[in-house]
Amino acid sequence: MEVVVVPSRDEVGPVVAAAVVALFQSKSKPVLGLATGSSPLPVYEELIRLHRADVWGVGQGVCFLLDEYLGLVPEHPGLYRAYIREVLTDRVGLPTQHLFGPEVHREDLTRACRDYEQEIRAYGGVDLQILGIGSDGHIGFNEPMSSLASRTRIKTLTEQTRLDNARFFGGDLDAVPRHVITQGIGTILEAEHLVLVATGQGKADCVAKALEGPVSAMVPASVLQFHPHVTVVLDEPAACKLALREYHKYTFEHKPSWQGL
Repeated sequence: MEVVVVPSRDEVGPVVAAAVVALFQSKSKPVLGLATGSSPLPVYEELIRLHRADVWGVGQGVCFLLDEYLGLVPEHPGLYRAYIREVLTDRVGLPTQHLFGPEVHREDLTRACRDYEQEIRAYGGVDLQILGIGSDGHIGFNEPMSSLASRTRIKTLTEQTRLDNARFFGGDLDAVPRHVITQGIGTILEAEHLVLVATGQGKADCVAKALEGPVSAMVPASVLQFHPHVTVVLDEPAACKLALREYHKYTFEHKPSWQGL
C-alpha cells in the first residue's frame, strides 16, 4: 500500500488524475471505476481541466459506478448516475452508453446484482477503481459488518451514512433512501488498482483505523490492506492521525519519477 500525503485538497486531484490519464493512454479500452460523494471531486475537477486542455480524451474507455440508490424515480437528480454525469462524464464527453451502473429500476433486483457483476467481467474487470471512505470506514456502501468477501447486492444504509448524505438531498434526511445496490467488498478487491481519496479532518479517524488498525469487518476499508496495488491519497488534515504520516511523506518525496502510482 502506498500512502501519499499532500498539503491540501487542491493537490489531491492532480496526483490521482495523472494515474487515470496514464491508464487511458496505455490501454485502448480502459475500464475506470467511479466513486461518488465529495471525496473524489478534486480528481474529477482535474480530469475536466485536463480534458479541456486536450491532455487526454476518453476514447473507447468505459466507466462503472460503485453503487446506486434504490427507491428513486429514474429521472431523480439524486441518483448517482445523474450525479456522476453532472460532475464528470458528460463534461469529458463519455458516451452515455459507456457509463454503467446497477440497474435499480428492474423488477428482479437480485438478478440485476448478478448481471452487474457479469457486465464488469465482460469488460475484463476494472483497471483503476477510485474510492472514497465513509466516516464509519465504509467503501462503496459496504457498511460496518459487511462480509469482506461480499458481492454486488442490496444493502440497508446506517443512519450515520444517511445523515452524511443528506447534503445531497437539500439537507432533508427523509429524502435520503434507506436502501442501495452496491458492489461488494469482494467485487471491489478484484479491480487491478485501487485508489482511495480522503480529504478533511473529518476523515482522519476512519483513515487511521483503515490503514493502521486491524483488518476488520467493523472497518470495511481496512480490507484494502490485503490488496496488492492500493494507493491512498490524503490531504494533511485527513492524514493527521496516522502514526507513519512523516514516513509516507518522505517516501513519496523520494520516489523515482518513472514509477508512477
